[in-house]
Amino acid sequence: MSEKQKFYITTPIYYPSGNPHIGHCYTTLACDCVSRMKRMQGYDVMFLTGTDEHGQKIEKKAQEAGVTPKQYVDEIVANFKKLWARLGITYDRFIRTTDDYHVEAVQNIFKTLYDKGYIYKSEYKGKYCTPCESFWTESQLVDGKCPDCGREVTDASEEAYFFKLSEFGPRLKELLLDEEKNFLNPKTRVNEMISNFIDPGLQDLCVSRTSFKWGIPVTFDEKHVVYVWVDALSNYITALGYMNDAHNDFDKYWPADVHVMAKEIVRFHSLIWPALLMALDVPLPKKIYGHGWITFGGGKMSKSSGNVIDPFILADRYGVDALRYHLLREMPYGSDCPYNNEMMFNRINSDLANDLGNLVSRTVAMAVKYFDGTLPVEKEFTDADNDLLTQLSELPSFVEENYESFHIADALERIFRVIARANKYIDENEPWVLAKDETRKPRLAAVLYNLLDAVRRCTILLSPVMPNTAPAIYEQIGASEANTRWEDASVEKMLPADVTVKKGPVLFPRIDIEKELAELEAMNKPARQLPEEPLKELTKFDNFASLDLRAVKVLSCENVPKSDKLLKFIVDDGFGERQVLSGIAKYYKPEDLIGKTLAMIVNLEPRKMMGFESNGMIMSVRDGDKFRVVEFPDDIKPGADIS
Repeated sequence: MSEKQKFYITTPIYYPSGNPHIGHCYTTLACDCVSRMKRMQGYDVMFLTGTDEHGQKIEKKAQEAGVTPKQYVDEIVANFKKLWARLGITYDRFIRTTDDYHVEAVQNIFKTLYDKGYIYKSEYKGKYCTPCESFWTESQLVDGKCPDCGREVTDASEEAYFFKLSEFGPRLKELLLDEEKNFLNPKTRVNEMISNFIDPGLQDLCVSRTSFKWGIPVTFDEKHVVYVWVDALSNYITALGYMNDAHNDFDKYWPADVHVMAKEIVRFHSLIWPALLMALDVPLPKKIYGHGWITFGGGKMSKSSGNVIDPFILADRYGVDALRYHLLREMPYGSDCPYNNEMMFNRINSDLANDLGNLVSRTVAMAVKYFDGTLPVEKEFTDADNDLLTQLSELPSFVEENYESFHIADALERIFRVIARANKYIDENEPWVLAKDETRKPRLAAVLYNLLDAVRRCTILLSPVMPNTAPAIYEQIGASEANTRWEDASVEKMLPADVTVKKGPVLFPRIDIEKELAELEAMNKPARQLPEEPLKELTKFDNFASLDLRAVKVLSCENVPKSDKLLKFIVDDGFGERQVLSGIAKYYKPEDLIGKTLAMIVNLEPRKMMGFESNGMIMSVRDGDKFRVVEFPDDIKPGADIS
C-alpha cells in the first residue's frame, strides 16, 4: 500500500481497584494479536489500552490502605504495565484517567455537553448508607441493607448532573439494526441492548456526584466531580488529542476501527458511548465487539471471588506463548471460556508439544540425518503433495478474516488442523523408507522441503499469537525475513531450494500434568501466618473480670496537634461523656469515626498523652501493618457491657 492505511483498536480501560489477573488478559491478548497482524500487513496501527482510575470504590480502598487514591492506583497501574510487558503486549499508547491532558479534555467535553443542553442539573435518588456515604439501588441491597457494611439505609437524594440519554433511543436502535454498519457483535448482543434497554425506554444518565471527591471536578460547579461515564468512555478520543493539546492524531486515527471488551460493559459502549459522540457531533467508532468471560469453577473470574490464577506464575512456568495460545484458542466467539490449569496443560501437550513442536523437531532432525542439514536442489514433487498444499493455500485468507473478526479460536483451530495434516503427510510418505533407496533421494528432499515450507507458512500465521516462538522456529527451518512476511504465507516454495536447517531446543516440553497440578495447588495455598504477637501466659478469670469493657458512641473525633499518630475522641459511655486518645491516626480520618459505636476499656487509670488526658482505651485489632477498631452495629446502645 502506497500510503499506510490506519487501524485504531482499543481495549477498555481497566479499573485498578486490585492487581491484574488472568481475566484481564484475554481482551488485551486479542487486541495484541490483531494489532500484530495489521502491522505485518503494513497498516499504521494505533493500539490503545489504559486504566480508569477515579471513583468512590478506589477512594475507599485507598483510605483503607492508608494512602492517597493516586498513590493507591500508581502501584496497581505499574503492575498492569508489568503484566502487559511480560505477555508481550505491543500497545502504542497507555492512557490513565488521572493524566492531566485527559482531565482537561473531560472537563471541556462536560462543559460542551452542558452548553449544548445535553447535560442538566437534577437530583439522584436512591437508598443511602450514611457511614459509607453511598447511594444504592433497591436491587443492589442485601437483605434490604447496605451491601458494603450491612447497615440500615434510608431514602435520600443527592444533587447531580444528568446526560439526556433518553433522547437518543431511536437513533441508537437504528444504529444497532443497520446491517451494513454491523456496529455491534456478536449479534446476540444487539438483541440484548434493544429488548433490555432501548425498547423499555432509556433513562437519563447520572454523570456527576457530590458524595465523594476522587474524580475530575466539574469546572463550573466544583462541588461536583464527573461520574464514570463521561470520564472513562471519553478516553478513546482524549488519548488522540480531542479537546486537549497532548496529542494531535485525532483526525488521523478516529473513528476507531474496533473497541474490544468483555460482555458486561457492552451496554456502556453500544448505548452510552455512541450517544455521547452523537451529542458532540463526533463520528462513531466502526465496530464494537463484546467477548465472553473467562470463567473459573462455573463463575466469572474476578478479584473479589478469590479464584484468580496469577498470570505471572503461569507465564514464567509454562512460557508466555503457551499462555497466549491457550487463552486465545479456548475462547469461543462471543461465548464464555472455562479456565482450569489442567485444560491448559492438555492443550500444551497436544497442540504445542505433540503437533507443532513434534512437526518441527522431526522434520529438522530428518533433514540433518539424511542430508547433513542442507537439502539438495534436485527434488521430485508429486500429486501426493497436493492435499497438503491445497490446505496451505486456503489457510491464509481464512486466518486473516477470522483474526480480524475476533473468531481467533476458529483461526487457530484451522492452523492446527493443517499442522496435523502435515504430521500425517510424514506418515503417508515415510521418509525413513525413502532414505534407504538412493534413487528416491529427490523425492525425500521434496517431502522434507514441503514440510519445512508448511511449517514456515503456518508459523507466519501463528506469529501474532506466539511472537516469541516464531523466530525460534524460523531459525530451525532456515527461514528469513525475506520469506516470513504476512503475505509470504500465501506463497508456496519460498524457502531456498538448498535450505539449511539447524537443530534447536525443544520448543514446548511436555508437561507432567499430575505433578504440575500438585505443585500449583501447593503454591496457591496461602502460607499460614502466625500472629505478630505471641500468646501470653495463662491468667486467672478474675484478672479479666476486673476490666470494664463497654460499647461507646463516638460523638467527636479530631487529630491531636503535633502528633501524626493520635486521635482525640469525645465518646458517650452510656453514663456520660469522656475524652480518650488512640494512636490510630494513620489508619482513619477523624470524620470517618464520628457516629460509630466502638469497644472500649473504660476503667483504666487516666494518663496524659501530648498534654491531653485519656480516660480509657479504644480497642483495636492488628491487621498486618494496620490497626482496625472493634466496631458494633448502630443498634448497640452506648454503655452496653462487653463480656
